[in-house]
Amino acid sequence: MPLFSFSSFVSHGYLLRMKGFALRSAGVVLALAAGAATLPAHALNATEQVASYAAQSGQTPQPTRGQEFFTSKHGHEWSCSSCHTAKPTVDGKHASTGKAIRPMAPAANPERFADAAKTEKWFRRNCNDVVGRECSASEKADVIAWLLTLKP
Repeated sequence: MPLFSFSSFVSHGYLLRMKGFALRSAGVVLALAAGAATLPAHALNATEQVASYAAQSGQTPQPTRGQEFFTSKHGHEWSCSSCHTAKPTVDGKHASTGKAIRPMAPAANPERFADAAKTEKWFRRNCNDVVGRECSASEKADVIAWLLTLKP
């Protein structure tokens, strides 16, 4: 068991006794805690991931922007819909390998967006192919918000 923990440090008032240093440190701790609160956890659902991305971007998700983003080619050869189809409630197929892809819409595939680490992994890979860069938190929130509006 550690001899020191942050919670015991705070609960015993040591943080308050350190005056100016404590105020600066408390501000840093609060800023770090606020930033950590917006990071996606490993087991979330699509709605929670939209909220997390929206908090990171500071913008309200727009499903119509998400649909436009999903179906646009962004100056490259592929769009998201090239593999996931323009109707993401059905199975897709990878444009070059032909590998089957389960539906993107959470209503048709409840496992979709259930793991934040997987979500990040696939956004990173696919955005690089489709957009030529990583997608912004706002773009991710918009796309998932649109996918949440779809019914099988």
